[in-house]
Amino acid sequence: MRQKIKKGDNVEVVSGSDKGTRGEVLKVLPKESKIVVQGASMRKKHQRQVQTQGRSMAPGIIEYEGNIHISNVMLVCPKCDEPTRVTLLREDGEVRRICKKCEGEIS
Repeated sequence: MRQKIKKGDNVEVVSGSDKGTRGEVLKVLPKESKIVVQGASMRKKHQRQVQTQGRSMAPGIIEYEGNIHISNVMLVCPKCDEPTRVTLLREDGEVRRICKKCEGEIS
């Protein structure tokens, strides 16, 4: 199935503990049907000091974004600035994404 959300899109989390959070899509994992959203699903990792190629990584607690299932987010339309469903319109070999609310094109 073709993914309707791409890297660089703005999305809003619609379910889960981060409900209502808006952020940019940093990574799309199509085989797992998951995405990574900036500022949502924050995880903590305890990092040891590691030395590689003469440089050392600082130890401590590192925060990073975890992945979220793609069904738990909705694309935010840049024109109407609301979370919306998306339809794909195919014309002359091109595929365009269209907002279901304002019927504007999403680039």
